[in-house]
Amino acid sequence: MSTAKPGGRVRGFQFSAWNLLLLIPLLILVTPLFNFDEPRLFGLPFFYWFQLAFVVLGVLCTGIVYLATKDKPRNQGRDELSVDDLDEGDAR
Repeated sequence: MSTAKPGGRVRGFQFSAWNLLLLIPLLILVTPLFNFDEPRLFGLPFFYWFQLAFVVLGVLCTGIVYLATKDKPRNQGRDELSVDDLDEGDAR
C-alpha cells in the first residue's frame, strides 16, 4: 500500500475502502437485473424508472466517496521529468 515519508509525502498506490462504493453504479450495466415491465411507477415501466433511480444513486455514491476521501493526503511528489525531457520532437 502507500507509505508516508517523514516529510509528509505519500508515495505509492493509495487504496480507500470508500472507493468500493463506486462499484454500485456499475450494476446498471447488468441489464438482466432490471429488464422487466412490471412493477410500474406513475405509468413508467420498471426498466425506465429503475435506470433513473440508478442515476440518482450514482450521484449519491460519487458525492459520498468525494466527501469521505477529499481530505486524505495525495502524492505531492515532484515529477522526475521536465516538459523538455518529454518533448519527442526536440532533436538536440
